[in-house]
Amino acid sequence: MSEMIDSDVLIVGGGLSGLPLALALAQGGLQVTAVDALDPATATDAKFDGRVSAIAFASCRMFDRLGVTPHLKGRMQPINDIVVSDGRLSEGASPFFLHFDHTEIGDEPLGNLIENRHTRIALQKAVAAEPNIRLVAPNAVKSVEYGASHVTGHLADGSTVKAKVCLACDGRGSPTRNAAGIKTVGWSYNQTGIVCTVEHELPHEGVAQEYFLPGGPFAILPMVGNRSSLVWTERTANAKAILSLNDEDFTEEMRERFGDYLGDCAPVGPRWSYPLTLQLSREYVRPRLALVADAAHGVHPIAGQGLNLGLRDVAALAEVLVDAARLGLDIGQIDVLKRYEQWRRFDNTALSFMMDGLNRLFSNDIAPVRLARDLGLGAVNQIGPLRRLFMRHAGGAVGDLPRLLRGEAV
Repeated sequence: MSEMIDSDVLIVGGGLSGLPLALALAQGGLQVTAVDALDPATATDAKFDGRVSAIAFASCRMFDRLGVTPHLKGRMQPINDIVVSDGRLSEGASPFFLHFDHTEIGDEPLGNLIENRHTRIALQKAVAAEPNIRLVAPNAVKSVEYGASHVTGHLADGSTVKAKVCLACDGRGSPTRNAAGIKTVGWSYNQTGIVCTVEHELPHEGVAQEYFLPGGPFAILPMVGNRSSLVWTERTANAKAILSLNDEDFTEEMRERFGDYLGDCAPVGPRWSYPLTLQLSREYVRPRLALVADAAHGVHPIAGQGLNLGLRDVAALAEVLVDAARLGLDIGQIDVLKRYEQWRRFDNTALSFMMDGLNRLFSNDIAPVRLARDLGLGAVNQIGPLRRLFMRHAGGAVGDLPRLLRGEAV
């Protein structure tokens, strides 16, 4: 049955950026309507998304403040150490490596590894307990009209949502962004990420491994229990061949790269694959419209920062809109939204190109380049202040942080 919904904010997308944004805005006193095309039960099914995400410790503070963390009890694997190394299948790992030890910068772990589906479940539970949020799902925003004083979202079931501003959290392919005529720039890496879960004999001790091979990074990310998430990057043609292997041959290929440092190991459950690209929006805002997270920027997963960049967008945008509302300003006006764009665009662009550069630097087998990058890893590992600065960057604790990322109320 169609209806008219009045709200302060319309969020298009109820995923890993849309729901935290809804929680932040609602806790700041705004009425929020979030619309998602996926059935919540589908989005949290174990077969929907096999990925895990590294939630940096600044993002973990935000989850604490938003009331998400209590719903993640037993689902968070602390990242105690990160080891970065380079190598080739024929020779093994280089003797030069970079080791991040969380105890160098404090008592908090560098972050937590959480399965995406468990994060979605926790977010849905937190949203269900927040009276200022209305989650409309499954449903779809078919079109958005942008008026002088409000927006009107037309939903697939005939309902409409009237709000002061529309926030697009609908992913890299963002129909909301495309319908607004906002262009993007970017390129394909001709790489595919293969994702699966690996069970192993020995405990991982919370150590994440980033092993660079000529085809791309081979990341072993610790999960709860004697399990790790494997994010295996290969040239797309090679990835297709690997994905077509039967279970026995796939396991043999995986073990050749995984090694035996965790004892006997084998993949369990299904495999997933994702094409790897860089995509940056030319604009983040228009009058009564703002792009958030993947709708604004999609990055290479080489440093595991994609979701954290999106959560920084969430924290910054929520602070800008809540502060404007408290001052009695129109939260959909372009000068208000421009504050968000100015806050986040440089950081997102700089980190996007840093990850692009790292991928290009390490995803090759050119001898002089290999020597230079190995010596660079070894040098950084020996320079304590620089190593600790990189750790703070990885934890999201550097720069002009929004209140939520400092663990404060929005």
